[in-house]
Amino acid sequence: MVVGELANFAAYAFAPAILVTPLGALSILVSAVLAHFLLNERLNGFGVMGCILCVTGSLAIILHAPEEQVFESIPQVWALVVQPGFLLYAASAVAATLLLIFRVPPDVAASNPLVPIAICSAVGSLSVMACKALGLAVRLTLAGSSQLGHPATWAFAATVVVAVLTQMAYLNRALDLHSTALVTPLYYAGFTSLTLLASAVLFGQAAGGVAAASQASGFLTILCGTTLLHATRDADLAALAPLLGLARRAGEDQPAVELAKDARV
Repeated sequence: MVVGELANFAAYAFAPAILVTPLGALSILVSAVLAHFLLNERLNGFGVMGCILCVTGSLAIILHAPEEQVFESIPQVWALVVQPGFLLYAASAVAATLLLIFRVPPDVAASNPLVPIAICSAVGSLSVMACKALGLAVRLTLAGSSQLGHPATWAFAATVVVAVLTQMAYLNRALDLHSTALVTPLYYAGFTSLTLLASAVLFGQAAGGVAAASQASGFLTILCGTTLLHATRDADLAALAPLLGLARRAGEDQPAVELAKDARV
């Protein structure tokens, strides 16, 4: 897990958030495939289709990803942070988070998965922006241009710590109270949408025309694949057969294999 998070941190340092964040769904795909081979948690046909949808959507996003902006120092990033547009977004995200935490009744927050997921998504979008800036600071420092003397570097580091701790707390709460099949697609959709919005506001990485349409379709395809993969993880295909029109009609002959089994009984 630690290695995966470090790799994710490095990805934000070298690639645009609009590319890295949607591709986070690939971790779900890899987990499902590894569980199939190593833990004997068999993928059914719907799970395989979900994996294919995730890969297809990822390709659409990768092929139309914007170019990464080049920054030579942390103060350049900070200059974008203090622009009115991003300050308004950050203030709105923080206000919405505090409202959901302190004003929503506990029974409503416990029964409605959208409450903790909305908190995780809003805080997560800010953590990604801070993580990207912190990754840039680490990369520039390792390259010989130390960024440790800039107060903005430590402000980004503090933001990452607070935001990640908040995310973990409320995501775990959502998973404790609701099924993974429900929480994972909702969290992926909310977190990715708000992160892409924050990235577009902060870095101006909103694509236009065909690229925007391709990225949107790729995101929706991944969302469908993720939902299908989780919603049918424990599904019994035999139980789903009538819904798919696969139920055997009354009076149909049984297959030879089933007849042989009946004969042995």
